[in-house]
Amino acid sequence: MQTTPLFGLDRRNMLRIAAAGVMGATLPSLPIFAAESAQNRPVGFGKAKSVLIVLLSGGPSQLDTLDLKPEAPQEVRGEFQPISTKVPGISVCEHLPKLASQMERWAIVRTMAHQEHNHLLATHVALTGRPTPLPRGGSDLDRVESRNDFPNFAAALDFVRPRNDGIPSGVTLPNYLIEGPLTWPGQHGGFLGAKHDPWQINGDPSDKNFRIEALSMRDGVSLDRLQSRHQLLDDLNHGRHSLSGINTDSLRDQRDIAYKLLNSAKLAQAFEIGRESDETRERYGQNKFGQSLLLSRRMIEAGVPIVQATMGIVQTWDTHVDNWGKLKNRLLPELDQGLAALTDDLASSGKLDETLLIVMGEFGRTPKVSTLPGQTIPGRDHWAHAYSGLFAGAGIQGGQVLGQTDAKAAYPITNSWSPADVCSTIFNAIGVDSGATIYDPLNRPHHLLNGSVISNLYTGAST
Repeated sequence: MQTTPLFGLDRRNMLRIAAAGVMGATLPSLPIFAAESAQNRPVGFGKAKSVLIVLLSGGPSQLDTLDLKPEAPQEVRGEFQPISTKVPGISVCEHLPKLASQMERWAIVRTMAHQEHNHLLATHVALTGRPTPLPRGGSDLDRVESRNDFPNFAAALDFVRPRNDGIPSGVTLPNYLIEGPLTWPGQHGGFLGAKHDPWQINGDPSDKNFRIEALSMRDGVSLDRLQSRHQLLDDLNHGRHSLSGINTDSLRDQRDIAYKLLNSAKLAQAFEIGRESDETRERYGQNKFGQSLLLSRRMIEAGVPIVQATMGIVQTWDTHVDNWGKLKNRLLPELDQGLAALTDDLASSGKLDETLLIVMGEFGRTPKVSTLPGQTIPGRDHWAHAYSGLFAGAGIQGGQVLGQTDAKAAYPITNSWSPADVCSTIFNAIGVDSGATIYDPLNRPHHLLNGSVISNLYTGAST
């Protein structure tokens, strides 16, 4: 199995990423766009300047969060009770009181669905909107990260809308999804090459020593000295290219990205989370997830178009054992507090109107409670046939529920939406035309918006 090293943001790893960037060198440099008039664009087009994806890795239980079934049998409904929200007729879990009080900001989609029940394959689907490419000759349930993967949302955006201002198209934090020999697919630029990888931050923003070393220069290296070195390297590479005829464009691209980042005072300041007051940091929660949401807000304010904040480490929400204890004692309170502080701040600054927020896992949990062999505390297993997500901001009509599941929250009984639809909704929201195209290494075209925009989020139409 092929794995990819973590993309730490120090100078050494910048060079490692640069070397890997050669893989994207054979791809066409320009996307194809279909001509679309303003009248033909889907609802919600261009409403967002940024997208924040809050990934609940492992898959939260829909039955214990956003789609409770209090009338179901005990072995299905579980231990939690629903509570009313600020919007009449909508209820959520009793351990999400702040969400309940802010329900007018949020839309719940209760009929998200796909076919992958394996964490790795489902994560690729969730973060790219595409099925995971499988090895030739059969399936592999532990198919790990590969440069044959489809690009994640930030990488695809970087391909169709490249930047040159020192602000990356995407930032992912606070950790890479990797466990032992398994590295989760869907986390980078895939077949587009490392040139388009989002920034990966590996660190705990709640740590008082948190700092991004890649955005600081070594002692004795001033900005003038850095610029002089950059010009000298340009001259040397130009001469070498003229003599050898070797194409060094990909490596030069990576070097230029690193140079622009070092020159980006705006981005460097955004990572200085210690600039926030103690009161603000307490509102988000003095924990890794709460501070990751606070740092995500700062990334959005700095102009990063796509930010992904993962709650916990790999499979934190994979509650095969002690489902209700883990949810009640840590996961739901941290999620509730962090999201409330985030939306309060975005709303007060006016950024909520131009930021699309999506909270989702790679799938949900089984309707029937079970106890694993050798365990005594029950939980729920993987379930992708029906699960719930939260959407807010950038024109989304809050205070609504889209989709309805059956009496056990097992299957949709109304329209369902796939990760491909989430993908199309994201790119439509940030103003990417439906004809935008990416190319794989065989030069085959793939439409970036490969699903349907979830227009009901904007119109409030029932399903």
